[in-house]
Amino acid sequence: MTAEELAAYREAENRRRASPEMRAITGIPDPGAAIGWQELALPGRRLPVRVYRPTPESGGSSADRAALPLVLHVHGGGFVGTAVQCDWVNSHLAARLPALVVSVEHRLLAPDTPLSAAADDGWDALHHLVRHADAWGIDPARTAVFGESCGALITALAAIRAREAGLHLRAQVLVNPVADLTETMLDHASVTQHAQSPTLTAPQLRLLLRLAVPQGTDPRALSPLHADNLSGLAPALVVVPTHDPLADHGRGYAERLRTAGTPARLTEYLGAPHAFVSMPGVVPQAEAARAEIAGFLRGALT
Repeated sequence: MTAEELAAYREAENRRRASPEMRAITGIPDPGAAIGWQELALPGRRLPVRVYRPTPESGGSSADRAALPLVLHVHGGGFVGTAVQCDWVNSHLAARLPALVVSVEHRLLAPDTPLSAAADDGWDALHHLVRHADAWGIDPARTAVFGESCGALITALAAIRAREAGLHLRAQVLVNPVADLTETMLDHASVTQHAQSPTLTAPQLRLLLRLAVPQGTDPRALSPLHADNLSGLAPALVVVPTHDPLADHGRGYAERLRTAGTPARLTEYLGAPHAFVSMPGVVPQAEAARAEIAGFLRGALT
């Protein structure tokens, strides 16, 4: 796929994912949350974020209420994807926790945009929101991160950077995460077993790997599975659909977290495909996963 073909594919695919017709697959947002786009002024760039704020009727902010917890979310897709595809789960979390949920419209992978750029977007957005907590009406002491697929890799890296920066996170939720961008990325048994799954294929993973880690880049620095130190991180919920090429990435990362002493709950959803949490209209297990994510975050942020 050339750069021009990738750009055309991305534009068409993201237009489709954000269309009203896709709600039949991606789900109807919770009416208890107000949804809108804003921009963060980050060093050298302005970053779009999709903001989900609970309405006053559902526990949203008002003069006599305390600041809200923050959930920083990063959507999946890697070289395609938009925060809009995650409105169903994010609006529910905002309304039902309640919390301010901010979904990062990170830079997508391209020949001139490696994964390190998207990882910087995730971390810089988190750092910016915590530093400007009063302006956003959030309690920085009650902060969690939540990511899906490549977004889960970005949030896992953000959790590691948070520890190094002394920023205390209450929780991290990693849904069907990419965790290994080294030469062993495609060697996991689940990749071979589900190489042609309906929602993610081995050729797509090869393209992801080519774009994410350009020649001369250290892939271990972008691979949570191979991080040197995973101790002292926020407690994790790792959600793994079993019909997913990346299932073993999630299983392996949960095990590495536990071995390092970081609490990690691994939950597998039998028969569910990759990205199932963003497809409640066609995958029944999405409802149960959303309930588990909300319960985990409620316990961590209360």
